[in-house]
Amino acid sequence: MSFTAINDHCFYWEGSVNIGYVNKGESGLLIDAGLDRSSIKKVLKEIRKRDLPLTHLFITHAHADHYGGASYVQEQYDVHTMAAPLEEAVLRYPQLEPLYLSGGNDPVPELNNKFLQGPPVRIDDVVGAGKFPIGEMEGEAFFLPGHSYHQLGIKVEGVLYAADSYFGTDTLHKHKIPYLTDAHAALESLRQLRDIPCEGSLPGHGEYETDHTAVIDANIAYHEGILHWLHRFIRSRDGVSQEEVITAMCSRYEVETKGLSQFLLYRTAVTAYLIGLKKAGLIEDRVEGNRWMFHSASHAENI
Repeated sequence: MSFTAINDHCFYWEGSVNIGYVNKGESGLLIDAGLDRSSIKKVLKEIRKRDLPLTHLFITHAHADHYGGASYVQEQYDVHTMAAPLEEAVLRYPQLEPLYLSGGNDPVPELNNKFLQGPPVRIDDVVGAGKFPIGEMEGEAFFLPGHSYHQLGIKVEGVLYAADSYFGTDTLHKHKIPYLTDAHAALESLRQLRDIPCEGSLPGHGEYETDHTAVIDANIAYHEGILHWLHRFIRSRDGVSQEEVITAMCSRYEVETKGLSQFLLYRTAVTAYLIGLKKAGLIEDRVEGNRWMFHSASHAENI
C-alpha cells in the first residue's frame, strides 16, 4: 500500500481499495478506511510517521471494503466522522448489509464475514450533496448512486475522490459483472461525473488521473454493453425468470460463484441491470407461475 501525493494538500494510499487523505493546517481528513484493522493500521502508521493531523473521517458509502477499518480509526483518534443519509444507517448497524443481500431473511452464518459486515461506526454528522466545512477546509459532496444507495463522492482542495461511482478499467474487466444496485442510476452518475470540474479524480478502485474522461467513457460503454446483451437475451425468449437471467449472465461473462456471499452479490448486480432496462422502458416485468418474469417491451427497439 503506497502513499502518493497528488498536490500540496491531497494524497492517497493506493491499494486494492484506495484511501484518500487531505491536509490543510491543523486539519486532516481521511476518506474511507479500508477493509479491516490490518489495512488501516498501515495508513495510520504513515500518518504518525509524517506527523500529520487526523481530525475528520468521511465515509463515501457503506460497503465493508470502504469502512471496515473505521472503528479502529475512531479508537485511535478523536475523528469527526461523516457519512451520507441511509449509508450512515448501515454504518451504525452493519448487519443491515447481509440482511438486504439475503432478501430480508435472517442472514445465515456464512454471511457474517468481514467482506459483508464491518464493525459498527459512530457517525457524528450526516451530510448530503453540497458544500460543507471540514475544519480549515471546505468539502463538496456529490450524490453518485448506482453502486450504493446514497453514495457520495467528495471534492476537496481541487481533487475529486469519486468512491465507486466508476472503476478503473482493470477492475471492470476483473469483476466482469460490476457490483451495482441500479444500472440506470449508475449511468446517470457517470454522466454527472463528466461535468464535475476538478484537478483530477481518484476512484475507489483504480488509478488517479488528471483527466478521467476516457475511463468514464469506458465505464459507460461497459455498462451499456451488458445492457445490450441482456436486452437481446430477453428479446430472444418468450419470458425469462430472474433466476434464469442470473444463470445466463454469469455464464455469458464467465462468472463462477463459489459461495453464498459471492452469489448474492452477483444476484444483486445482475438484477441492477434488469432494473436499468426496466427504467429505460425496454423490458416489462410481472409475476407468473410464482416467478418474477421479464419480457421485452412490445414497443422497444434493441439498444
